[in-house]
Amino acid sequence: MTVVDAESRFHVLAVDDSIIDRKLIEMLLKNSSYQVTTVDSGSKALELLGLRDEAAESSPPSSSSPDHQEIDVNLIITDYCMPGMTGYDLLKRVKGSSSLKDIPVVIMSSENVPARINRCLEDGAEEFFLKPVKLADMKKLKSHLLKKQQPMKCQPQIQPEPEQRLEAPPQPAPRPEEAVAEVTADGATTAISDCNGSNKRKAAAMEPQEGLTSPESTKPRLSNSSSLAVET
Repeated sequence: MTVVDAESRFHVLAVDDSIIDRKLIEMLLKNSSYQVTTVDSGSKALELLGLRDEAAESSPPSSSSPDHQEIDVNLIITDYCMPGMTGYDLLKRVKGSSSLKDIPVVIMSSENVPARINRCLEDGAEEFFLKPVKLADMKKLKSHLLKKQQPMKCQPQIQPEPEQRLEAPPQPAPRPEEAVAEVTADGATTAISDCNGSNKRKAAAMEPQEGLTSPESTKPRLSNSSSLAVET
């Protein structure tokens, strides 16, 4: 889907009692690829939105205008100074409706009155344009339309609980009488037992083995008769 196709899905309701200004805003919106519906009063805008003006409710509905006709509107742009119902009154009615309060409302006026502008913005208007409205003003509408198309809801984030570490049960200490195996450098395994057993092995190692003679017994013995005296 192209950008033009995406913008053509947005429907803008333009409200202005001046036919010249109404035609101008209609042309600018269509050039920006928006669908446009124009009306000349705030009471007619309420009828299109499914609301009725209090003054219109007391009078019988006219056959020329539809009664309680509802249209799908994505944004409302209205003039401030209009006979009967001003743009500010229309803003208050829209923001006071539970079904229409999320529709962005933009106010237009040829008079630059700061107190009026601030009051409209504080009561829910998204923008306040000074007339004559320009094409650059239409580009500002896109951000408000996209913001309403994708509402952001703050959801509480659930923090993960810290993992509980399972501690291993303490190992019983080895008994003194149990032998502990040790590996020597040449790969042989010797057992170290208690003190009595090690003394016995040491004593056994010191005793000469049977069949083996000491080095002193293997030396030849010279008798006195065999010794010779050398005389000079």
